[in-house]
Amino acid sequence: MEWLALVLFAAVCGTLLLGYPVALTLAGVSLIFAGVGVLFGVFDANYLLTAPSRLFGIISNTTLIAVPLFVFMGVVLERSKIAEDLLVAMSAVLGRFRSGLGVSVILVGMLLAASTGIVGATVVTMGLLSLPTMLKRGYSPALATGTICATGTLGQIIPPSIALVLLGDVLSSAYQKAQLDMGIFSPESVSVGDLFVGALIPGLLLVICYLLYLWGVSRFSPSQVPTEGQTNDHASLLSLLTALLPPLLLIIAVLGSILFGFATPTEAAGVGAVGALILAGIKRQLNRENTRYIAHETTKVTCMVFLILIGASIFSLVFRGFGGEILLKEFFTSLPGGVFTAMLLVMAVMFLLGFILDFIEITFVVVPIVAPILIVMGVDPIWLGIMIAVNLQTSFLTPPFGFALFYLRGVASELVRTEEIYKGVIPFILIQLGVLVAMAIWPEIVTWLPHTIYN
Repeated sequence: MEWLALVLFAAVCGTLLLGYPVALTLAGVSLIFAGVGVLFGVFDANYLLTAPSRLFGIISNTTLIAVPLFVFMGVVLERSKIAEDLLVAMSAVLGRFRSGLGVSVILVGMLLAASTGIVGATVVTMGLLSLPTMLKRGYSPALATGTICATGTLGQIIPPSIALVLLGDVLSSAYQKAQLDMGIFSPESVSVGDLFVGALIPGLLLVICYLLYLWGVSRFSPSQVPTEGQTNDHASLLSLLTALLPPLLLIIAVLGSILFGFATPTEAAGVGAVGALILAGIKRQLNRENTRYIAHETTKVTCMVFLILIGASIFSLVFRGFGGEILLKEFFTSLPGGVFTAMLLVMAVMFLLGFILDFIEITFVVVPIVAPILIVMGVDPIWLGIMIAVNLQTSFLTPPFGFALFYLRGVASELVRTEEIYKGVIPFILIQLGVLVAMAIWPEIVTWLPHTIYN
């Protein structure tokens, strides 16, 4: 009755399309299928007896403590107007160059992505701060919106990213399970820090490609990019250093403590949270309204993540109880082309699921099912994690369902048409697909730095 596992997956996706909450859908639909399966004798109820220990493992997982801490850090930095000051200062310094404001948006968006780690927060913040200014200075609406959307999705891949924290925890379990399935009873581990290191080169490569594209547009299609005024002076350089150094030092402290082994990701997240509070205090932004907002947003996002994780854990139990994991394993191993075809199929399915599911749901629902199978087939877990992250980043940018497009549409002026937003992101989608293909051809783009540092 393994086909019931596929029916379960389809029922979950269909229920989500009806607009029901993700966490409750995952748990509710799975329990209904389990109940019906027990009633007809096609599901072993003993699978559900392991649910309490799984849930206890979730709430006692020290790695996942990094999630609320990084969310807190991002919300504090977002609320303290650090990005606004940085954008103003950087655009003043780069203002004498053609496309200087666009370059500033990409660089500030990169730092904001590294600070918040949340795609929606970065897109909305950059949309509110930079889109009116870019349009006012003469940037074409398509180029302006495409730049902001693409820069916002960097929060998916540039560490310390919440997506990588969650992926790292899931892949760690998948890697150990895969090794046990292969008869390795002293399994190696892969950590969140490994994914952070592996994401550095692909993330910087994406930023460089974005900057090169912007330079190419200013060079070969100058009508889309205005010539900006001469504003580079000592005062603007000083203001840039004043705005840039605090968040940059905070990011270096967080990532550096992980990369050099001084702290675990959870401990580094604590450093980041305290550092963000200090920066907000220096800027006098810790008033009653901001403090209430920070506490509310952090609690809301954290509860959403853990509730989805609980629902996904129940879904995973029921899916395996119906034999879905065995069915998928037999399917992948029988594919012509072996691991290449299996990986290509998984990437395609995740790309399509990215239209209807957020990265949290995909990480908790799909990755635990397919990752052990792919790892047994010989896929490097760090490379797999970064491939998934960039793939979902591209999915969130792709019309007509990309989440980043909806975030920007919500804050963009009515003068900007939706088709202009769609048109603007297409070159950036091609850039991301190019980087994805490059990582597939040369996995060392991802694996070289982690293996070099930790060996």
